[in-house]
Amino acid sequence: MSSTVLRTFKRPAVAALCAAAALGLTACGPFGSSGGVEETGPFAGLSGPQIANKAIKATKTADSLTLDANLKTSEGQMKAFMALDTKGQCAGTITMGSTGTMELIKSGKLAYMRFDEAFLRDQNKGGSPEETEAVLKMLKGRWVQSDATDPEFKDGLEMCELDTMLSEFETGINFAKRGEETTVNGKKALTLTENDGDATYKIYVATEGEPYLLKIEQKGGEEPGTMSFKDYNKPVPAKKPAVKDILDLDELGKQ
Repeated sequence: MSSTVLRTFKRPAVAALCAAAALGLTACGPFGSSGGVEETGPFAGLSGPQIANKAIKATKTADSLTLDANLKTSEGQMKAFMALDTKGQCAGTITMGSTGTMELIKSGKLAYMRFDEAFLRDQNKGGSPEETEAVLKMLKGRWVQSDATDPEFKDGLEMCELDTMLSEFETGINFAKRGEETTVNGKKALTLTENDGDATYKIYVATEGEPYLLKIEQKGGEEPGTMSFKDYNKPVPAKKPAVKDILDLDELGKQ
């Protein structure tokens, strides 16, 4: 197999979403409006900033969660549905643009990726028609196996590191404003709000059980989008694909 064909997997396509996720998570940083205190209802006696910090601390203790994201980034519109944990395991899908989806599983020291035709064609732009058809023939519908510690994939696979993602949350001085009570994915929540220039932020905090962050939403601004967090502390379904459906990328690179 030629190195030109292998470039399909050497481009940092996955890293783009990881970076986008980090940008989305920083939306719960400093806020610019008054906190406010309510003496009744959820988090009675706590101000908006106190609730925000409480939610951040709780979320950073989670062993696992599922991320459901729809974000506008410098790489274009991206969507992800990914279960991940503090052990570095993950399983889910990433869609770039209006078409082009990649499935990703990481368990232990191995990572598995499967790409649909639109994704493969997009990643092989610049190659000859013959190279593109060779990629499609060999890889469409197949899982590609690679060493998860490979430097070529390290940045992209940070999406699977829950601790890395949650490190973007920071407690400290902020000015979150209490908003209305609502529900997010069937969970009761309190809304925290903030305006920053053309952007409006809403953060939804669980009011029953642990005060986990349930959703971060940005409207307006340069990078609007939504990130929802659910299935806290549930096992990640990172099951190895069937052997017959796997191509070993490291072995292909030696050919």
